[in-house]
Amino acid sequence: MIGPSSEDLDGPVKPEHGKHPEVLMKVKICGITNLDDALAAVDYGADALGFVFYPKSPRCVTTDKVREITTQLPPFIITVGVFVNEEPEKIREIMALANLKTLQLQGDEPPQDCSIWTPTIKAFRVKDFIDLNPLGHYKGISAYLLDTYAPSSYGGTGQIFNWDIALEAKRFGKIILAGGLTTENVEKAVRWVKPYAVDVSSGVEAEKGKKNLKKLKEFIQRAKIAS
Repeated sequence: MIGPSSEDLDGPVKPEHGKHPEVLMKVKICGITNLDDALAAVDYGADALGFVFYPKSPRCVTTDKVREITTQLPPFIITVGVFVNEEPEKIREIMALANLKTLQLQGDEPPQDCSIWTPTIKAFRVKDFIDLNPLGHYKGISAYLLDTYAPSSYGGTGQIFNWDIALEAKRFGKIILAGGLTTENVEKAVRWVKPYAVDVSSGVEAEKGKKNLKKLKEFIQRAKIAS
């Protein structure tokens, strides 16, 4: 028989009682600087791509370069602009010109700055449970990104933190787990924390600003299989 049966048309298939449909882990690849890496990440199954607009970062990109990339991406890919202590008006301008969908504030921005764009991710650098206290002041944001604290860096350190802190942070809302994730530890991280998403930059690089495509593919596959 060709086509659906009458039984198929009765309505959506419902999961068995007590069971929930499996949802694959969302993966954000950050520090994208070129079209080849962006398209490879998408082909391998990445859900989101991050572009850094922090001048002190070795992965910093220009507005024109990011627009060149984002206009060649397929639909349904989330593009994220990452900023550190930037002026709100400049953020709005860059986000619009670069054709970006989601804002990520990676610095010491106050809660009121999180209302300049929707949706917004706010990053927090943590090393102990007490570092979660500020999360309670950031109401209404889309997700909390947890990264490893380093006194001289706003991210991309390649170091992990105690994942039990991330477990505790889930009471505030959706958690994006970052900080030292690699192909070797992402499966354990996903199973341990069960975050909303995972975020990687240096863990899949051949050099700063250039991805290792083998690691990139393996990371995405392992993150999604683990979920």
